Amino acid sequence: MRTHVVLAALLCAATARAECLGDAQVANLAASYTARAPAPDLAVMSEEDASCSRAKLAAVLAVRLGAPIGYKVGLTNEAIRRMVKGTGPAWGTLYGGDFVPSGAKVSVKFAARPTVEADLLVRVRSSDIQRATTPQQVLAALDQVIPFIELPDMLVANPNKLDARGMTAINMAARGGITGTSIAIPEDSAGQGIFFDALGQMKVQVADGSGRRMGTGTGADLLGHPMASALWLVQALAKAGIVLKAGDLLSLGSFPPVVVPSPGLVLRVTYEGLTGAQPVWVEFTD
Repeated sequence: MRTHVVLAALLCAATARAECLGDAQVANLAASYTARAPAPDLAVMSEEDASCSRAKLAAVLAVRLGAPIGYKVGLTNEAIRRMVKGTGPAWGTLYGGDFVPSGAKVSVKFAARPTVEADLLVRVRSSDIQRATTPQQVLAALDQVIPFIELPDMLVANPNKLDARGMTAINMAARGGITGTSIAIPEDSAGQGIFFDALGQMKVQVADGSGRRMGTGTGADLLGHPMASALWLVQALAKAGIVLKAGDLLSLGSFPPVVVPSPGLVLRVTYEGLTGAQPVWVEFTD
């Protein structure tokens, strides 16, 4: 009998740990997101807690912001993943309220805890992407690549305390960003092969307004290739029961560095080696 009592107690403890953030906590996160004011720090949680919390937050944000316009994958960079003790990539949902075109002036108060990262968007051509099993098949189901500066919102009072599971719980800090001029993906297989190679080999340069280089990356930084990152996201979303459709946007991950914006900062990102890619840039104000 004593053994049964001990086992029951352990089972209750395990069940309690698997619970995600309560409704009040999620409502508080959503309110902080809307008010652009820091939310309380999150306690350490399990992967199950984090996934459940992300789903609950997404449901609340959808009521406030409308239907998702796409999804993002984060922690694709191994160095960043190690910093937050992650074992692999993670994903979040994109909403449309905070996307502006290249050259925009953006207040540094755009978020509760604002950061800036070079990124890359792609647009889904067809729901055939759900059947993709290789990076090349993913590319064939896309119609645009879009240079992109992401404007994440770390949301909590002390972002340095966030680990990978906390990042998942806050929807991978998804908020919005700066969209550049889109590049049409070739429809023929030969053209797609050339474009695929260029994506993997491109150099992504981040510079300030004076031209001072702040960071450099390559397409290979995103899980070995941007389309490998996209494939991971497609498969992760499928496991969560999310079906992609034509027009959905996918954010593929960040290139170094992660910047905390200050008034007067101009950030310019170029994609060397990717034919048709125009620079994308933003200026930050008070």
